[in-house]
Amino acid sequence: MRRILAFLVMLGLLAGCGLLPEQIDETRNWSAQRLYTTAKDALNDGNYERAIKLFESLEARYPFGPYAQQAQLEVAYAYYKDNEPASAIAAAERFIKLYPNHPHVDYAYYLRGLANFVEDRSLLAGLGDQDMSDRDPKAAREAFDAFQQLVNRFPDSRYTPDAVARMQYLVNALAAHEVHVARYYFKRGAFVASANRARHVLEHYPQAPALEEALAIMARSYDRLGLTDLRDDALRVLRLNFPGSPYLEGREPRKEKDWWKFW
Repeated sequence: MRRILAFLVMLGLLAGCGLLPEQIDETRNWSAQRLYTTAKDALNDGNYERAIKLFESLEARYPFGPYAQQAQLEVAYAYYKDNEPASAIAAAERFIKLYPNHPHVDYAYYLRGLANFVEDRSLLAGLGDQDMSDRDPKAAREAFDAFQQLVNRFPDSRYTPDAVARMQYLVNALAAHEVHVARYYFKRGAFVASANRARHVLEHYPQAPALEEALAIMARSYDRLGLTDLRDDALRVLRLNFPGSPYLEGREPRKEKDWWKFW
């Protein structure tokens, strides 16, 4: 009787270990070419999750073939389109490291910049009176660095013109961030901090539109600190570069400019 019970229990365990239809990997016998073309079709159809899974399966099964290299590049794009910027950045960086001389490595640099760019699109969203001093625009700086590497290494790349335009956006965004923090400090009476943040814009982003307000904040901060010589220097630079500035007349612009809108 015990033997019969043990046999029945064993049968139950074996049945429990059986694979359900949805657990069967339909791609287990697929060639590298079939995996790639099916993943590419999924990517083109917007099924990014399936595309990522197939590209990663291709790389795992056929790591040394030509399809594996292209799959690594495609999976970075799929992660980017699937709103997974961290995974997209990691995939692009891995491709750059493994294949620095690949004919399409410029695209990997571009993707890395795009993923950081998208990750930081919220930098200027809803700039209000909240404390911006704790927000670190790290992604904006890393996006700029990635685009700059692309421009420097591949000046003739088809992606370079767009990278240059995004770099200008990022410079303006970073400058606006510094001015916003400077304005925050000024409103709270931290005049040394506001002057320093505004001066940072003058030193690092002299062509950014935010420079006008940065100079005004510098002048006002130095005035509150009793540093009249520095105040006058800031006003002189403001008058020279922005002769019609409302800040020179003690007025504020009617509304903040929307120059940061990239599109």
